Amino acid sequence: MSSRLQSPLHGAGLGLRRSFLSALVESPPARRVDFYEIAPENWIGFGGRKGRLLRSLTEQFPFVCHGLSLSIGGPAPLDTNFLRQVRQFLDHHGIADYSEHLTYCADGGQLYDLLPIPFTEEAVHHVAGRVRQAQEILGRRMALENASYYAAPGQEMAEIDFIRAVLAEADCDLLLDVNNIYVNAINHGYDALAFLRALPGERIRYGHIAGHYVEAEDLRIDTHGAEVIDTVWDLLDQAYQTFGVFPTLLERDFNIPPLSNLLREVDQVREIQGRHSSPQARPAAKAALAAAA
Repeated sequence: MSSRLQSPLHGAGLGLRRSFLSALVESPPARRVDFYEIAPENWIGFGGRKGRLLRSLTEQFPFVCHGLSLSIGGPAPLDTNFLRQVRQFLDHHGIADYSEHLTYCADGGQLYDLLPIPFTEEAVHHVAGRVRQAQEILGRRMALENASYYAAPGQEMAEIDFIRAVLAEADCDLLLDVNNIYVNAINHGYDALAFLRALPGERIRYGHIAGHYVEAEDLRIDTHGAEVIDTVWDLLDQAYQTFGVFPTLLERDFNIPPLSNLLREVDQVREIQGRHSSPQARPAAKAALAAAA
């Protein structure tokens, strides 16, 4: 899809959760959160007081929808009725940006987990065709997230080659999840920074950052249930150094702390972005990107 809706995303964002929805509406953190993210599955057809509260926020702030159940890599046909519902929801709330995980999660029924797509050339063609179909129905480009995974069944390609091939053949964008790179690098024994630098920076729509659970020295679980660790913050810094600053959002799905704690982490995203936003920093990012190409 060559056409692109104008994305309003910028700066530092926060994943919106119902547990602090009322607090945000009653006392918006002025100039601390530039955009919010929601899962459309959690809000389509949702009315009442919380539906009205959401509407009051989408009328004031940029939003992105991050899907959970499209199963873009799955074997079953795409749920086109669901995609039309998503498009109606996006259009109703004036949301230009939509992202999904580069995974699958259904085969005739929801599996309630994000499972790894085999890293094969056949899967590249399969997924790319489904992304193009989804983009046509949605009327906007998608961004696919580099997902965490714990096994690679049927692997014939390197993960980085698979991601690059899908994005290129589908002509879609990248949701760069920094924590997932770190988690996968530990679990599968590769260099996180080398992986980061090999991603197609020109396709980055926005980024995610989150915490994870340490199960063992060689096993990290992508839980979004803890604070971001220093090593992941450093990797975000390296991402900005390599690609320049891109909109980045804090995810937190479990063990959700008081909103003030989350806002401090959003502030940290903004502080790191500030280091790379100066005119002096931009040439360095371009040079790093050229070296990584």
